[in-house]
Amino acid sequence: MKKTVRISFEGKTYDVEVEVLDSAVSAAPAAPVAAPAPAPAAAPAPAVAGGTEVKSPLAGSVFKLKVNVGDTVAANQEVAVIEALKMENPVVAPCAGKVTSISVKETDTVTDGQVLMTIA
Repeated sequence: MKKTVRISFEGKTYDVEVEVLDSAVSAAPAAPVAAPAPAPAAAPAPAVAGGTEVKSPLAGSVFKLKVNVGDTVAANQEVAVIEALKMENPVVAPCAGKVTSISVKETDTVTDGQVLMTIA
């Protein structure tokens, strides 16, 4: 059995003829899909002797540093942006505190897990 279906794509409408292979399958409603379980919250970065390290979440280049040494930051505040594959990826502070050191500068290439700065 053939059926004509109207499809809109990028503002244009197309009438497409499709072959229905099993009419019982097409008449059955789609089964509801359970929502995936939320991902567990990321554990805060471990505190080190000089404070908490803020690490790069992926390899890329430092596009923007949004804080300076001595700045006070809140937990989950955006402190840097890493560019990878032409996408800007935010880096957030794992804890509240004061930026005690910054180990990179803008345009530096970083690896996954590399320390960007320390918050104490």
